[in-house]
Amino acid sequence: MRRLAKTPLVLWLAFIVIHLWLGIMGLVGPGLPWGDVTIVYNDWIQHGLDGYWVGIDGPFVYPLLALVPMIAAMGFGSSLYGVGWLLLVVIANATVFAFILNSRATAEPSDEVAIADRGQFTPNIRYLAAWWWLAFLLLLGPVALGRIDTFEVDLVIVGLLLAMRRPAIAGVLLALATWVKVWPAALIVAVVIAAKKRVAVAVGAAVTAIGVAIIGFLLGAGSNLFSFVSQQTGRGLQIEAPVSLPWMWMAYLRVPGSKVYYDQDILTFQVKGNGGSIADFLTTPMLAVAVAAVLVLGVYVVRSGASITRVLPSLSLALVTALIVFNKVGSPQFMLWISAPVILGIIWQGREFRQFAVIAAVLGALTQLIYPYLYDWLLSLDPLMLLVLTARNVLVVVLFALAVRSLFRARVRAKDLAFLPNERVSI
Repeated sequence: MRRLAKTPLVLWLAFIVIHLWLGIMGLVGPGLPWGDVTIVYNDWIQHGLDGYWVGIDGPFVYPLLALVPMIAAMGFGSSLYGVGWLLLVVIANATVFAFILNSRATAEPSDEVAIADRGQFTPNIRYLAAWWWLAFLLLLGPVALGRIDTFEVDLVIVGLLLAMRRPAIAGVLLALATWVKVWPAALIVAVVIAAKKRVAVAVGAAVTAIGVAIIGFLLGAGSNLFSFVSQQTGRGLQIEAPVSLPWMWMAYLRVPGSKVYYDQDILTFQVKGNGGSIADFLTTPMLAVAVAAVLVLGVYVVRSGASITRVLPSLSLALVTALIVFNKVGSPQFMLWISAPVILGIIWQGREFRQFAVIAAVLGALTQLIYPYLYDWLLSLDPLMLLVLTARNVLVVVLFALAVRSLFRARVRAKDLAFLPNERVSI
């Protein structure tokens, strides 16, 4: 079985079968799993071809580069937009899959890595990472391929894996991902903190981000280039978000004023009730404080002398989970974000990251139960689905806490410095 698991033909057959299954279920499965793709994205591009481009001629909920895969998926026409999207996703994921399987890109640490870290790499660890990624996509379900998040996560996976050997390219890829959705910006800061060649990362990211902005302005976007910021401020408490959990239970218990409703502007289900407006207001500053606290902890750990292989996986995972735990938006595709730091951790730390990989896989499975198949049950406040949602959200909080603990434990203590005389890092 181990020999088969490392056979390229078996790996690629599994890749094709899983992607075809997820694509079929996304296009024809119950609950319209790819509705965002076949209806919303398709409609945006149709309007663009008619002369009105979101993000350029009007406000857009996503940064400008999100339009690129949406436009590319129109290659087969509007009636086959979902098929075009699936083909595009398969190409993007196949590129990343091949990169993960490339031993030269992922298997050996550079000379800059602390001697104590070299034992974490094994020749076959890339196969474990590849199989875990396929299993995670399957457990997460059709939403794993049916959202714009697929493309920025692919960029983030490669960017993080290149952070040690090609820091400038890592900065470029993470900046491109940020122009698809905003959250990878936190990982740019994480790589700047953890990498020794942090200037190269920062310059690569800055030049890329400015370059995309210039292109946007040349296309006539004007203030619409940054409209994704204002478009998010009007959101309420989305029903799947961890912070929304008390109000979901209050709605189930029929507490006066608590109810689930559909927001026509944001096109999502939200919940409100007593104290909900306060939580809505506090989530943004809480999110900012949480991210800042994790970054400060990362600086402390790096200053202690810890190497990038010890710091970056836990730091990235702590940041990503913080962006989920303290967010008033809780879309199911957010779980896809977790895959990037987990893949990095598997490749750079091996068995030490096993706990995180298992928890992430369970989160994927619980999320697929919630969306798309039993989503109507959740909307009707079925107690069993509320328990599933509660378990999923509590587990996300647990993952965040474990990632922070792992990051703290990565520090080099004073008694350990004698074994790493030349590995002190300043920042």
